[in-house]
Amino acid sequence: MDSCYAVDKELEKLCDKYKSANDRMQQTLGDFITSVQGYVSEISQKPQDEVVSESMKTAVADFVERAKATNVSVGNAHKDLHGSVSKLGKTIDRNFTSDFSAVITEGAFDGEWKQRLLNEVVCEHFLRQGMLDIAESLNEDAYLQLPQVRKEPFLELHRILESLRQHILDPALQWAEQNREELNRRKSPLEFKLHRLRFIELVKCGAIKQKEVLDYARKLAPFADEHTKDMQLLMGSLLYLNEGVQNSTYSFLFEESSWAEICDIFTRDACGLLGLSVESPLSVGINAGCKALPPLLSIRQVMQSRQVAGVWSSKEELPVEIDLGQEYRYHSIFACPILRQQSSEQNPPMRLMCGHVISKDALHKLVVGNSNRFKCPYCPVEMTTIDTRQIYF
Repeated sequence: MDSCYAVDKELEKLCDKYKSANDRMQQTLGDFITSVQGYVSEISQKPQDEVVSESMKTAVADFVERAKATNVSVGNAHKDLHGSVSKLGKTIDRNFTSDFSAVITEGAFDGEWKQRLLNEVVCEHFLRQGMLDIAESLNEDAYLQLPQVRKEPFLELHRILESLRQHILDPALQWAEQNREELNRRKSPLEFKLHRLRFIELVKCGAIKQKEVLDYARKLAPFADEHTKDMQLLMGSLLYLNEGVQNSTYSFLFEESSWAEICDIFTRDACGLLGLSVESPLSVGINAGCKALPPLLSIRQVMQSRQVAGVWSSKEELPVEIDLGQEYRYHSIFACPILRQQSSEQNPPMRLMCGHVISKDALHKLVVGNSNRFKCPYCPVEMTTIDTRQIYF
């Protein structure tokens, strides 16, 4: 983060210097243009056979000299600006590492199968983002030959999302009705939120749509038990139908944020029904990698300076834990309180008879001789290895 601040500070200096130089140059050019237009106007008003006066010649000569001096000044300012740009580049090079080979696993993407898998992940990312033409081009160029049945869910997803962004509710309502049973099982508010928006759009039209509003209010009756508070607000807004709900205390119902919210809810539920994560795996991987990269580079540098670089490459885990934040924590993680190591398939967590949990390696270290008996490190309960059970997260 300190590196970002250093670059940002240098960039801010450059922007200020550029703005100052640009303002001066614009003002100077404006003055010159005005002067030239004045000379042209004055000369054009004189008869063609009249000789230019000495005072005019002197004024023009002075103007030319000022123009030459200004040209030199602008050139020097440009050189100074170019030097600042070069300084910014050096600051970026100094604060950011351009060579990431030290933290790259060799052969990670070698082989035809791995290359295909990577291209499929990229192609799916473009499909998720609605960049259908780019995804199709990659599908053809990389010879992926993804079946239409795999692309169709993304096409429908973005067709409905695009309609919602244009405040068109019919496609989303039709989709919600078709998947009502599954949405209800997930306790999703999607269908009600869509009907709520349709009701609000009718209310926005005022008293001219009073009959349609009342008819549509009856359609909301099945949602009353689950969404009582929202229903009370919607029904309360009808009191101001003639005066204009927009001018009442219920004007918040027309906030644009409701449309952004419905897009998020639809995306979440649609991805859930399709068995997909809400976020693109490629985006998650890149964002997590960007957060982890600075400490990884620092760790590698320290390990190389202490000549223990081989420790990293000899195991399938990092020498220290890197906290990516709660948003990138998708699975429960157990760290052994005895050995201070993260559990793995080879070293799973084991539940002791007393209820305490330690790693399998720690358990084996506690066993005395060939008796298979040991004491819990946290309480005096004695047991055998047969009494322990592996825990699955």
